[in-house]
Amino acid sequence: MSNLLDASSRVALAALLHDLGKFTERARIADNATQDEANRDQYCPRTLDGRLTHVHAAFTGLAFDQVVPPELRTNANLAPFAAWGGKGADDSLINAAARHHRPETLLQWIIASADRLASGFEREEFQTYNTTPDEAPSRKLSHYTTRQETLLERIRLNNRPETSTWRYPLAPLCPNTLFPVPAQTCENDTKTTAQERYRALWEGFRQGLDLIPASHRKNLPLWLDHLDSLWLTFTHAIPSATSGIGGKVRPDVSLYDHSRTTAALAVALWRYHTDLENEPVGVRQQLQAQWDWKRESDDLGQEAWNTPKFLLVQGDFTGIQNFIFSQGSQTQKRAAKLLRGRSFYVSLLSELAALKVLESLELPASSQVVNAAGKFLIVAPNTSETIDRLHTVQAELDTWFLAHTYGQSGIGLAWLPAAASDFRQTAQGENPFQVLMKRLFQQLDEIKLQRLNLCGNTAPASPVFDGFLDRFEHGECRIDGHSPATVEHGGLWMTPLAADQIDTGKWLATCQRVLVTRNNLNHKTLRLPLFGYWVSFTAGQEETGKFGAQAQSGDLVRAWDFSLPVAADDPLWNGYARRAINAYIPRFGAINAWEADRYHGLENPEDFDPHPDEIKTLNHLARDDRRPDPEKPDRWIGAEALMVLKGDVDNLGLIFQKGLETPTFAKMAALSRQMNAFFAVYLPWLCAQEFPNTYTVFAGGDDFFLIGPWHSTLKLAQTMQQEFQRYVAQNPDIHFSAGLAMTKPGLPIRQLADLAEKALDDAKKVPGKNAVTCFGQSVSWGDFNLLMARAQGLDRVAQEHALSTGYLYGLLHLTDMAGKVEERPENALWHSRFAYRTRRLIETQFKQIENRDEREAARRRLQAELAHEIAEAGIKKHTHAYKIALFTHLYQQRD
Repeated sequence: MSNLLDASSRVALAALLHDLGKFTERARIADNATQDEANRDQYCPRTLDGRLTHVHAAFTGLAFDQVVPPELRTNANLAPFAAWGGKGADDSLINAAARHHRPETLLQWIIASADRLASGFEREEFQTYNTTPDEAPSRKLSHYTTRQETLLERIRLNNRPETSTWRYPLAPLCPNTLFPVPAQTCENDTKTTAQERYRALWEGFRQGLDLIPASHRKNLPLWLDHLDSLWLTFTHAIPSATSGIGGKVRPDVSLYDHSRTTAALAVALWRYHTDLENEPVGVRQQLQAQWDWKRESDDLGQEAWNTPKFLLVQGDFTGIQNFIFSQGSQTQKRAAKLLRGRSFYVSLLSELAALKVLESLELPASSQVVNAAGKFLIVAPNTSETIDRLHTVQAELDTWFLAHTYGQSGIGLAWLPAAASDFRQTAQGENPFQVLMKRLFQQLDEIKLQRLNLCGNTAPASPVFDGFLDRFEHGECRIDGHSPATVEHGGLWMTPLAADQIDTGKWLATCQRVLVTRNNLNHKTLRLPLFGYWVSFTAGQEETGKFGAQAQSGDLVRAWDFSLPVAADDPLWNGYARRAINAYIPRFGAINAWEADRYHGLENPEDFDPHPDEIKTLNHLARDDRRPDPEKPDRWIGAEALMVLKGDVDNLGLIFQKGLETPTFAKMAALSRQMNAFFAVYLPWLCAQEFPNTYTVFAGGDDFFLIGPWHSTLKLAQTMQQEFQRYVAQNPDIHFSAGLAMTKPGLPIRQLADLAEKALDDAKKVPGKNAVTCFGQSVSWGDFNLLMARAQGLDRVAQEHALSTGYLYGLLHLTDMAGKVEERPENALWHSRFAYRTRRLIETQFKQIENRDEREAARRRLQAELAHEIAEAGIKKHTHAYKIALFTHLYQQRD
């Protein structure tokens, strides 16, 4: 551990907890009235008429030592701050955090400036905000009873009216509380009840602190990573601001997202001036001038606004499809574990690439504000040394990927300088932060075209294929199909990377945590070090706790909990930093572990033992939607097939660049986190609870790739779309498109992925997107839901009236005719043909009715029923898309 990293971590801690008082004041934790009053005088600004305001700052000072453990407070070296309780109290860590509304020293101005930039404040706007009373007399709700609005509701890509009717419940982060609820259901507390809710939340947070392993509390960067996850769990739904500036400040950013971005900016700002060895007094004066509205044209203030002190470092994993879906002669046998292992490995590589950047720049975990779906964003100081180190890291990443993927995949880095003025939100003209966002997205597109920088100045010294053909002593890797095999694993020759992917897929079934160390632990440890780090898997606390010595020595760099939620209302906190990089894996249960009839013919004791908790293979999943024939219980019916579901959010770039009227850095980070949480946190939970036979191959950021039994996956697609709309507060401007591809289980994985990709591309071609492709038909989600209802209607009439298979298959031709009436007018005869075929079908029915008139009346009623269900509600309304309903029914009847 470096002294500079420790010092940067302390600055991050002060910034992360600068608004701690917004939590504790609302929980009413102050018991010492004298200390409370003294803190108010020291930390709180005053309104124009002399009243104290922003009293939360006083509570930050009161509660700070309740969060920071004694192991970190008693350290004699707390640089860049004074010793805890020492003579240099003005430069203490507590004062730096609590005096952000009344800064005096350099460190206090660093935190204060970062706080204001994260919110996008202009100089004059902040001056008004800083002297605004905590409570507006005209507001019906207080800062205790106000609940957080959702940014997702406020996204507008068209000129629809703005709405604000949804709120997040005040509760710890868990699957249930990811979703907003109607405001009237959670903004009806009395002041006392609201304070009690905050108090319960605070007590949960305090108890959560005690779950962090004691050995980790002496390692500040490691402890800070844990604290960040705990802070997220308990402050994700606390509004960072509830009123001010005539309604311009709205409760739509969480305390977590504001704190996290403030910490990232504060560290970068402090490091910029520290690394350049700028004179502290001059820096303090510059920051003072920056925020002094009376010195608007002051050169010193303008320099502070316009000097590019920040470097926004982006990383992007390119070639993810190649990495996950590469195949060899033995890929298919191990497809299930291999897919899961590879997907997790992608997340690991992204996390560790970001960690490599952070450690190379000696930055704490909080400097990374985004990491989702193979992309990350880190805020660093904009110095020449930073850029030199980034070039070194990029070369190391390139070397690893060239050595182990032969250029098929890579992680590219790019960086963009930014000044304080780029983080402002202005009322006139184009918002500077919107311009910055646009530049960031353009840069991401460029990264994709510069994989491994093979044509750049930092290209590898030697060609990647030097001696390549001399390495095939054991042939090609049986798993990826092209690389030289160098290790034997499970009786097969393969690459170390492939062996690690298989082991990862196996360990995911029994482990819950990942340990990242500088040295090999030899404990379920991957063969290959990843960018210089060793990765080991552990199960519960008893096993993980064995490595306390490594935590204290600094050998343990990170300890990540990737376990799935246990219950819908359980807080997502187990004492370790969380990473949502795991996914749901279907397994055999204790009761139906081996349903001999359903899985007959798949038994192979040599390489598969279907005991409880054993991971299901794709062959087993393909049979999981088969069911006993109602007429012959010893016979199973239903297609033996898989369905692949691939999708992503529509217009994502537009949502981030233009969706919010007044975007800020904190809002951007919040939007990214919330978008990722639906797919990375909630979707695996949904699969575990309602669709237990689904593999989440990957899910995060804005996209997903799932495999499951064909009919269950159709229902999952429906449920996902409906739940996503609930998640985004029924916002019509946020939606995703998806492609569904039905296949036999033996189809090579790469082809399976290509089919899903083609289906998704077709769905994106539907005007307005917000669509799905299924059985070759692309329709809106609204029509898809109607067609699923029509499939159920078809199930009902087919069962009640014993409709023949031949009759039902004949309807497929009629749907084609109905869909091409404009091309061939004679196709309008489809309706007559339907009536004729239906009449022929029902002529054989109701023979048991002796009365001719009654028999004819019964046949007419049936014909009318079928005409309404199939012809009118089905073929006429949906034309060829009615095939979705037809195939859904027909495949359920197959032998």
